[in-house]
Amino acid sequence: MASLKPSPPPAPDSYRLLWLELTGFCQLQCPHCYAKSGPKGSHGAMELTDWLAVIAQAAKIGVRMVQFIGGEPTLHPHFTNLTLQALNAGLQVEVYSNLAYIPDKTWKVLCHPGVQLATSFYSDDPAQHTLITGGRATWHHTVRNIEQALAYDIPLRAGMVRVLEDQRLDEGRQFLLGLGVKTIRADSMRMLGRPAGDSTPDITQLCGNCGKRSAAVLPNGNVVPCPLARWMHGLDVRAAGLPAALEAMRPHRELIAATIAPITMCGPDNDGQCGPCEPSCTPGCDPGVGDGNGDG
Repeated sequence: MASLKPSPPPAPDSYRLLWLELTGFCQLQCPHCYAKSGPKGSHGAMELTDWLAVIAQAAKIGVRMVQFIGGEPTLHPHFTNLTLQALNAGLQVEVYSNLAYIPDKTWKVLCHPGVQLATSFYSDDPAQHTLITGGRATWHHTVRNIEQALAYDIPLRAGMVRVLEDQRLDEGRQFLLGLGVKTIRADSMRMLGRPAGDSTPDITQLCGNCGKRSAAVLPNGNVVPCPLARWMHGLDVRAAGLPAALEAMRPHRELIAATIAPITMCGPDNDGQCGPCEPSCTPGCDPGVGDGNGDG
């Protein structure tokens, strides 16, 4: 079992949360996926040594939490190694998974102290959930693995996003509460990525807090303000290193701040339950809240 080492307290201006998008590969192909992930997605250009370097640099500059996202991060060939290395570096780890398939070896990693889970859930109706995720029997698999995670006492939260006009979100929330899931947040579909098609990305679909105390590293090595703002290309972390890549992201961060006023909920049309983009919100404004991350 990995030993947890305390990370140094961050400076007031430091980054608290780092999204590490390990892969664009996912078993599912959700219509609302901001990353356009799916069965034809790849693990990208980042090698194991590249991710390990990012984790080490993140801990050194005071990052408190990394969230492994995708695609489906548990399908990355080095998921176990990366999770244990992050824990050993003193980082909190959240894994955003669709929970469609979790083998025994992955459960062993998820049960480590310092790891928490997040997942996407869409309806109490299996047919609706399956229609959205595009995978066979996904509702049943996800529910079974939610129950398993709770049985293992793994901290778990759920993100819900409205995709269908007649979607049973309220009923889905009640169903999750009945299972024992205590943290459930909802949002409308962001018109970014797959929902936007070939349209020019709309910056107003972001929450306004992007890049302030959080940033994302994509599978191609680019560092961006958040996974939703993936068109705002920055430096390649492999060549520049994490501190320099974060500093180079400043113009994007300033553009976002100048374009839309920061909000304290994940919007648009949020339900008032989501906080600012930082780990204290576990973490608040993230793709899982707004875009069903982990469901490709």
